[in-house]
Amino acid sequence: MLEHLELFFKSIFIDNMVFAVFLGMCSYLAVSKKVATAVGLGAAVIFVLAVTVPLNWLLDKYLLQDGALVWLGPEYADYNLSFLSFILFIATIATMVQLVEIVVEKFSPSLYNSLGIFLPLIAVNCAILGGSLFMQTREIETLGLAFNYGVSSGIGWFLAILAIAAIREKIRYSNVPAPLRGLGITFIITGLMGIGFQSFGGMLTGGDEAPAPLEETTVQKTQEKEILPNTEVGEIKKEIDEKEISYNDVNK
Repeated sequence: MLEHLELFFKSIFIDNMVFAVFLGMCSYLAVSKKVATAVGLGAAVIFVLAVTVPLNWLLDKYLLQDGALVWLGPEYADYNLSFLSFILFIATIATMVQLVEIVVEKFSPSLYNSLGIFLPLIAVNCAILGGSLFMQTREIETLGLAFNYGVSSGIGWFLAILAIAAIREKIRYSNVPAPLRGLGITFIITGLMGIGFQSFGGMLTGGDEAPAPLEETTVQKTQEKEILPNTEVGEIKKEIDEKEISYNDVNK
């Protein structure tokens, strides 16, 4: 359970698709002028990532990895189909995006018209493909973790586009310098938001380990060596005297 929570919050705040790796920036900049449109596209991205990442995990686990075809028989254990990763991942994503497009057009024509060309372009959104590729490179172990990663990555992208859309709606009435109007101020705000999200970097990594013991410095060791003879010189002289007395007694 702790592993799921850590992956969930880390994917949203620390490894955010927009602010950490800058994926999906084309849709992020183009469809973030209104909050309602951003919410619709963000929900579509969450759904597509939640479905495609687990499906691509199954494809990678039982078809693409080196030796993944061993379930067909021992003679297939040496097959490696990893070179087909991009083709199969994109095919899965395109199928899910087509499904989302049909559903949105059926139940919300106004949102479909607002999203325009950017809804079918989710199929080539680098954030969607990046979710599946990150899942593969990070070697996520179980299907549940893959689903968790897909949902949390989508939520992170959703929060990013929702935040910038809300800011752009308000900043429309502000006195922005002419050279920075439009994408200029949007890039500046995005950079500042990225810095803010990076502050979550120690949220799941700090405070668990005990501080390392301090090593003794050369000055401390030298002081100990200087103190030792001064404190024990009397005892050492007594031991030498006692040994000399016992030696003289034996000779007598």
